[in-house]
Amino acid sequence: MILELQQVNLAIRRGSAYLLEDITFGIKQGEKLAIVGASGAGKTTLLRLLNRLQEPSTGNIYFQGKSIKEIPVISLRQQIVLLLQESKLLGMNVRDALAYPLQLKKLTPAEINQRIDRWTSLLKIPEQWFERGELELSLGQRQLVAITRALLLEPSILLLDEPTSALDTGTATRLLEVLNNQSSMTIIMVN
Repeated sequence: MILELQQVNLAIRRGSAYLLEDITFGIKQGEKLAIVGASGAGKTTLLRLLNRLQEPSTGNIYFQGKSIKEIPVISLRQQIVLLLQESKLLGMNVRDALAYPLQLKKLTPAEINQRIDRWTSLLKIPEQWFERGELELSLGQRQLVAITRALLLEPSILLLDEPTSALDTGTATRLLEVLNNQSSMTIIMVN
């Protein structure tokens, strides 16, 4: 198992009630998992536990057989990437926003360009978007750019919080096809 949860609980701050109770499951490298449920059921909170944006009250989470508490947070988050619903371009144009996380990983300019070309081609992001800023993009366009930025990192596990919520049907279908074809990337998606 690439990721395993054992009896994970998350207590609500008031009282002794649990928002998440006795969550136990495992997922193998390359598998895809959809998490569905009512609004407020704790789906996004579960994703936040998986890359340590939140800590469980009790229970254990393992990544590649090692407790995630033993893995430095920055290292963990480079391997388990979480894309929340509302993502920002950090005041950059699209090209710079796509390149920025790869620059932090110290990839060469040639490697950065290769990854950007690959993923923008797969997701059919037009080159005309590259010089646009956040305010020049629709909500759906911003969401697609944010998803592309996460995919560029080629993480071991990609956590997606309602990634198709602002996309039109054709773009959402294409995205789901691209995600489904990622045989080595484990994807956990809240829908």
